[in-house]
Amino acid sequence: MKHNITSINDIARALGVSASTVSRALKDHPDISRETRARVQAFARSVNYRPNALALGLKQQRSFTLGIILPEIVHHFFSTIISGIEDLAYSKGYRLMICQSNEEFERERINLQALLDHRVDGLLISMSKNTFEFDHFKHAVEHGLPLVFLDRVCKDIETDRVVTDDFQGAHLVTTHLIRTGRQRILHLAAPQHLAIGRKRLQGYSEALADHNIGLSDELILQCDTPTQVLANREKILSLAPTIDGIFAVNDFTAIAVMQLLQENGFVVPADIAVAGFGDDPIALIARPKLTTVEQKGYDMGKEAVRMLIERLENPDKEKGFETKTFSATLKLRESA
Repeated sequence: MKHNITSINDIARALGVSASTVSRALKDHPDISRETRARVQAFARSVNYRPNALALGLKQQRSFTLGIILPEIVHHFFSTIISGIEDLAYSKGYRLMICQSNEEFERERINLQALLDHRVDGLLISMSKNTFEFDHFKHAVEHGLPLVFLDRVCKDIETDRVVTDDFQGAHLVTTHLIRTGRQRILHLAAPQHLAIGRKRLQGYSEALADHNIGLSDELILQCDTPTQVLANREKILSLAPTIDGIFAVNDFTAIAVMQLLQENGFVVPADIAVAGFGDDPIALIARPKLTTVEQKGYDMGKEAVRMLIERLENPDKEKGFETKTFSATLKLRESA
């Protein structure tokens, strides 16, 4: 049987009570008797009544919806970020609209405008690595929309941020490679306009300096995807006989370069040790298992949405922007 109960007024008519009684009973208001509350709530459940989210939003001038833009939803790190965001957001009564930029600036810009058009209350963003213009972010902030950057932050926008200590993580893994006897370490780096790329390179460079190993431009190669490993195949293989370690900016690149070395007769880690960054589940599937740096994606997502909701629920509170930095942890396995 199809029910046509669509509003509080419909429930009130069906039960012979006032709409205000129904409204307060659904909110478990103590002014309404326990019996009436139970009767109203039981009837609402029986007809699958749901509050009109649009009407509630218009009344409170809020949509209780948060917008998320991430480079890749299928990436383990970003999926754990979403899990952290979801767990806290839903417990606080917020819904989510999740978009993927697929590392494309134009898609990121279109997604952001779509979220604005749908009147989200706030934004959680990890920007595309191909984003060099930031007017779309500035537009959102200028229109009063709270924004928290996650992992990939925009240095030109003053706002709350949640990041991994990329410098520390890179320093840890490079130091480990050096302490296991590696002296010629190739760094497969991310684009340097991204803070994560710069800081991981800085951590690598400082670890070398701490051990009186000179920095060689020849041993820094912008290469942060398996596709780029293939594109740089000849360059990497020409360097391979002269190096004894590789620190890749992420796990997928590390595993791709490890496979390239193995296919061409090099033994990992006996000939060349390989380490990554991210602690993706694929690190445990690789052979040998990949030494890497753990990122706390779930905790980062939870913290980012906490910061955003605090801004939304305390709009008049004077508070400076903050950056929450999560420490990195070295995961020692078999590849280095």
